[in-house]
Amino acid sequence: MSLWMILPVSLPVVTITGIWVVYAMALYNQHVCPVHNWLYNESCEEPLPLQRGPVLCCTLDNIPLISKCGTLPPESCFFSLICSTGSFMVMLIGLLRYAHVIEKHQNCILNTAGLSTSWICAAGLIMVGNFQVDFAKVLHYVGAGVAFPSSMLFVCLQSALTYRLAKTQDEYRIGHLRVMMALLGLIALVLSGVFFCQESFALQHASAIFEWIYCMLIMIFYGTFAFEFGDMSGDTLMVLSRGGGGVLSFSTSGHKTEVGGGSNHRQPENLSML
Repeated sequence: MSLWMILPVSLPVVTITGIWVVYAMALYNQHVCPVHNWLYNESCEEPLPLQRGPVLCCTLDNIPLISKCGTLPPESCFFSLICSTGSFMVMLIGLLRYAHVIEKHQNCILNTAGLSTSWICAAGLIMVGNFQVDFAKVLHYVGAGVAFPSSMLFVCLQSALTYRLAKTQDEYRIGHLRVMMALLGLIALVLSGVFFCQESFALQHASAIFEWIYCMLIMIFYGTFAFEFGDMSGDTLMVLSRGGGGVLSFSTSGHKTEVGGGSNHRQPENLSML
């Protein structure tokens, strides 16, 4: 077992714990209403932070969307920290997964696309965390519009890549698990987006719940890479130091085969790379 497997496990542990801490801080400071609250009003006599009593008057501005929980200080500072840390870890895991596939198998379009979508998702996540929705709405929504679709595309690509590379029964089981999580994530993302655009208070609250479900599914999906990262070694980092030299090494071996045994062996190898 390699210590690299700690990295994908730590991502869901840090991010999921972090966003729930942000929610708890926002709830304590009365910046959002509880998740179990389904009653909202058009307006209230007093803003939520100034209200006292067991029953709170909530408006749509107090729906516990993840972004809303991290809008006001002090929780906004912690929210930015969590998003920035998570973004870095997403980039690192995406890069190591890319190198591991090249080391153990060979590069392919799915692998390259997976790396690209993970880095695009990381860029969107940084924007979401550092441009709060109440103060930089356009930039925040741009970041969300980048992070959510790219993260969904990433899990779909990685699910397909898992099946393509699977050889053992355990690898197929991981593939089944990832496909199931990808399908649940897709359902949660679609419902969250559809409900968010509705005028109904109940549907918008449901949108927030599905957003929480989607984000936790994505983070847990990243945690499943512990299965592959347990087999990672220093050779994986050497792939990166060669600039993703997996393709180059396969091309070089193909050239040597051609010199030693003629051009007939080169055509199948080129086809396998495609």
